[in-house]
Amino acid sequence: MTDLDRYIETMSSAEDALLHELERETYLRVLNPRMISGHIQGKLLEMIVRMIRPQRVLEIGTFTGYSALSMAAGLTEGGIIDTCEVDDELEMMILEYFERSKYADKLRLHIGSALDIAPSLGEVYDLVFIDGDKREYTAYYNMLFDKGLVRSGSWIMADNILWYGKVTEPVVKGDKQTQGIIDFNATVAADKRVENVILPIRDGINLIRVK
Repeated sequence: MTDLDRYIETMSSAEDALLHELERETYLRVLNPRMISGHIQGKLLEMIVRMIRPQRVLEIGTFTGYSALSMAAGLTEGGIIDTCEVDDELEMMILEYFERSKYADKLRLHIGSALDIAPSLGEVYDLVFIDGDKREYTAYYNMLFDKGLVRSGSWIMADNILWYGKVTEPVVKGDKQTQGIIDFNATVAADKRVENVILPIRDGINLIRVK
């Protein structure tokens, strides 16, 4: 962590104790722990939820559940988060922390591909957070519109949108993750149904509003 990172964390609201424990356990037990949202991004997600005041939230890819818990902290009464995670080996860990939190009744975990699960839930979402397989970002995005999961006024956030700076470099042959992010960003930028801005926090968030 750089001095600037430490300053940002110190000058921001403190991390919830349960989230701090979850982050520590993720780094101890799970492969690729840097995939976790972490303190600053988690607090940003919570604040955005507080501002937008969504009743229905869809999360595509929760990893160990940090981002879902962060968003749940910002939900108003009656708000629900449907979160999809493809890695079934993480299910027990996610559920443990969901159940230990104050927000267990606001969180619904679905194990499997969001492309199969989300259209079957019968919801229209006020906010969607995309943080799943980077190769499938454009497929997730198209699903939201094709299956009627978003409407005018809905918000979409997509994480890791700068992909460690690789989006500005020549794509290495066979690097489908980087190409997936590049294709997604181009799709959003060209889509007249939405307006968007890329926030350069951590690995980048594409903040999108459906017109």
